[in-house]
Amino acid sequence: MATEGICAGRIVIITGAGRGIGRAHALAFAAEGAKVVVNDLGSTLSGESTAETPAEQVVSEIRAAGGEAVANGDDVASWEGAQRLVQQAVDTFGGLDVLVNNAGFVRDRMLVNLAEEEWDSVVRVHLKGHFATMRHAAAYWRAESKAGRAVDARIINTSSGAGLQGSVGQGNYGAAKAGIAGLTLTAAAEFGRYGVTVNAIAPSARTRMTETVFADMMAAPEDGFDAMAPENISPIVVWLGSTESAGVTGRMFEVEGGRLALGEGWRHGVPVDRGARWNPAELGTVVSELIAKGVTPEPVYGA
Repeated sequence: MATEGICAGRIVIITGAGRGIGRAHALAFAAEGAKVVVNDLGSTLSGESTAETPAEQVVSEIRAAGGEAVANGDDVASWEGAQRLVQQAVDTFGGLDVLVNNAGFVRDRMLVNLAEEEWDSVVRVHLKGHFATMRHAAAYWRAESKAGRAVDARIINTSSGAGLQGSVGQGNYGAAKAGIAGLTLTAAAEFGRYGVTVNAIAPSARTRMTETVFADMMAAPEDGFDAMAPENISPIVVWLGSTESAGVTGRMFEVEGGRLALGEGWRHGVPVDRGARWNPAELGTVVSELIAKGVTPEPVYGA
């Protein structure tokens, strides 16, 4: 691992970093000189616990390459677990500079068949798991700022096209990812005063979670550029975690292969103002005019 790089000396927490995109993030940050806390609960794709220790395996890879890393097995959606995760970074490496929220799993089902537990578990890990870690990390940075110590910190959240445009069969996952997008905007507005930027990514890559979604794209090419490799997602995340990204906050980055774009969220359309309360019978024509003047929504995935 590099002793110098755009994240040299920065202390980074990455959740769900035992496999897939999270593992790629951990290796990429370490390659740029960061000290990494590799969090992974070691669960199956549907969120069930296993005896595996993927976080420790990633830590071994980083250390074997000369980097610094430590494993964490806490549940990020547990209030106490998220607090322990942040404290471990502080206790082990002396602080915290970057939080990358990546942990999650899917329980896909059409809404009419979706069980309450399938809704609750997915929303808990994705949405509460982002909030809990952000809350404890921000409390640490606020205390540092109030103590007069300079803070140049970063949060990078993980949303999804399923949250930005919707995805058939993923109502629970899409709702959680849409919530993460909104949470990112609020946190960016609130945390800036403490020296913290907050951004999010909407990635597309080959992982356990996308096996069925990208079934026709799962096989890596025999030669040439593998556009669906998880490693393609990490460069923008590493850059956002560096000091170079200080002026960027409240943004959503869509990334797939070598393609990078800003995700443009909900915007105010051109209004029609009656100057008084509308009569319901008047609104058919008005709504038709508003839709005609507006931007056509992006299609829902799978529709």
